[in-house]
Amino acid sequence: MPFVTVNHTRLFYRLEGRVGRSVLVLSHSIGTDHGMWAPQAAHLLPHFQILRYDTRGHGASDAPTGEYSIELLGRDVLGLADALGIKQFAFCGLSLGGAIGQWLGIHSADRLTGLILANTSPQFGPRSNWEARIKMVSEGGMKSAVDMSMQRFFSPETLAQDAVYASAIRAVLLGTDPAGYAACCAVLRDVDNREWLRQIRVPTLVIAGDRDISTPWDGHGEILAREIPDARAVRLPAAHLSNLERPRSFTTALLEFLRPTAEIPGDPLEAGYAVRRAVLGDVHVDRAIAATTDFNREFQELITRYAWGTIWTRPGLEPRTRRLLVLAMMASMGRWEEFRLHVHAGLMHELEPCDLKEVLLQTAIYAGVPAANTGFHIASEEIDKLKSN
Repeated sequence: MPFVTVNHTRLFYRLEGRVGRSVLVLSHSIGTDHGMWAPQAAHLLPHFQILRYDTRGHGASDAPTGEYSIELLGRDVLGLADALGIKQFAFCGLSLGGAIGQWLGIHSADRLTGLILANTSPQFGPRSNWEARIKMVSEGGMKSAVDMSMQRFFSPETLAQDAVYASAIRAVLLGTDPAGYAACCAVLRDVDNREWLRQIRVPTLVIAGDRDISTPWDGHGEILAREIPDARAVRLPAAHLSNLERPRSFTTALLEFLRPTAEIPGDPLEAGYAVRRAVLGDVHVDRAIAATTDFNREFQELITRYAWGTIWTRPGLEPRTRRLLVLAMMASMGRWEEFRLHVHAGLMHELEPCDLKEVLLQTAIYAGVPAANTGFHIASEEIDKLKSN
């Protein structure tokens, strides 16, 4: 079972991804759980081994009585990593998770390869606000705090749309142990890292939401970005849970900051060959290499270096999406040899006939029925070939 006992407390965790990849730890906001990171996890797994966990007092982790401290929550992370045999890791924390990240950066920089501090602050406002919240949930349970929290977590437009992820967060918030929530409120009440930020000597990215009323840029994110040496900053048009309101922008910012240097060599030619093989298959690439002559060698290196090694390796779009875009553009432009090549390669890897159908129906509307007609014909031929093999 995915539980580890750390500091006399049972913590729930999920460790996913290929063993041997760099580890990225994701730490959630107060009032949520590890599921908050679901939009990021799928896109991060091709690059990292992902460790998500429920902070004590939240989710499936234990909620010991009494107030917690930021040091205790930070040592929970180190204990969890030790129990799983993880010596070094990148750490991304949002809100309360960002406060934990600051503690790690100040006190355990040797364990960190990178640090992302999202929608967080070195100091979370008047103690009286947190005392009032502790009293509210202690007396009235989580239902007394849910409306206020949701209005801070999300922008009014998101709440009006009743987005699926917002509904999920509301359910998690209502299911949070009030004692555990109050104990973490005490952590945020007591945190004040302002005089220690310059001790963080880890590559750091600060992510802030321009619509975040809990930890706005002014007085919060901007202090982190200014005081942490060489910190970078990204501002998103989002409220407090920016990873949910702007999931792709958040993930792209994270990937562009953290992608292992091994994935970005000085000359993208070798990376291009690796991606070209992954997308088109060894048989096609080996045939192209064998057919290379002095006349076309520079052209082959051009497309491998820039198309495959520079564009296809960008983290902003997953490979499946790039495949579908290529198919739509090749069909629209009548580049049928390339279209057939990418249909065959796609079916051999991650595409299914239903994907081709949707691309070609879209093509029919925006590029014309004749183009879609030819595309359906070629796609049908390639599907039949695979059935007969």
